[in-house]
Amino acid sequence: MSTEATAPPAAPDPAPPAAVTTAAIIATMLRAVKGASDLIFSPGKAPQVEQNGQLHEVQIAGVGRLLPDATRKIAADLIGRNEFALRKLEQDGASDLSYSLPQVARFRVNVFRQRGTCAIVMRVIPNLIPDFATLNLPQQLGECTELRNGIVLVTGPTGSGKSSTLAAILNKINEDKAYHILTIEDPIEFLHKHKRATIHQRELHSDTPSFALALRAALRQAPKVILVGEMRDRETIEIALEAAETGHTVFSTLHTIDASKTIERIIGVFPLADQQGIRTRLAKAFRFIISQRLIPRLDGLGRIAAIEILKSTMRTREYMEKGESEGKTLLDAMRDGGNEGMQHFDGEIERLIRKGVVTMDVGLGYATNPGNLRLEISDFAEQQASTSQQDAPPTENQVEIVR
Repeated sequence: MSTEATAPPAAPDPAPPAAVTTAAIIATMLRAVKGASDLIFSPGKAPQVEQNGQLHEVQIAGVGRLLPDATRKIAADLIGRNEFALRKLEQDGASDLSYSLPQVARFRVNVFRQRGTCAIVMRVIPNLIPDFATLNLPQQLGECTELRNGIVLVTGPTGSGKSSTLAAILNKINEDKAYHILTIEDPIEFLHKHKRATIHQRELHSDTPSFALALRAALRQAPKVILVGEMRDRETIEIALEAAETGHTVFSTLHTIDASKTIERIIGVFPLADQQGIRTRLAKAFRFIISQRLIPRLDGLGRIAAIEILKSTMRTREYMEKGESEGKTLLDAMRDGGNEGMQHFDGEIERLIRKGVVTMDVGLGYATNPGNLRLEISDFAEQQASTSQQDAPPTENQVEIVR
């Protein structure tokens, strides 16, 4: 009989830590950086949050630097059962969709392929619809809520706050008017509740296959106000003009940098033979072109919007219809139109510089014509230089006299 002791059974290996869920990652990122505008998932980097135009990596226990499999899994979790989004990603290499994290936030999501892997950008959509005061919008934009017909365009680069401005205008109409409001969006961003108005929101691909089809159908759905997420193509522009000409108020956006470029973009979509006719129709139909740029504040507390406003007047309609020429530009009209509620970028940036809200160098970087703006603020620049020189400590070659 053997006297050897029997070895105790080996302890089982500890279970690997449970994978962190996509929802938990997103919630942690939002808690880590207040005022986040975008969440970014990119292979080779930890999850990133954009705040005031700057990216910040967020270190999350159990996540670390993302591998391609991790971003692919996050993309799959976000897409879920959305077959259209999945098919779009496979066919086109990029796909737009909306995503909601209950009790936390909603997002506009873009999933795209790069270097054979998945990357994701999630735009944070606030739960609360902003108002004019929150966004510090010029009071004259309140006139947009009183329009009976026509087109209002909000323009600017991605991330300049176009959707927020439109949401604030639409919310005010919703509160003040017993209208039927219809929105066509890709995807739906701000969720509007019925207030005094009745509001219906249609999402591209889940509720309608295209902006143009939804906009054409809207003409038979008796809305007073129509919001079209974006003027993307010729057909959408034509139907929007038709809607404005037949008694509807149409709101939409374009990715253009100012009023003049907006007109050029719309006219340029059409063949040369049709462009004069479109100029004439647009000149009669437009009511406001609102352009935005977000500029970093001097105090580091986020960014402030510089807003350009072109309003429909006899002069601006003439310049739009006949085309701009020397001394007869839309910018000239905005410079001279302060009493009519118009303002232009460089005038607003000059105001922000003089008030000390933004620095001179930053303001000039966002100006339409930095050279002209530099001349306009030359007196302020000299005053600042003189003050700095007086406040500077004496150098080795200077003698400080104390009395």
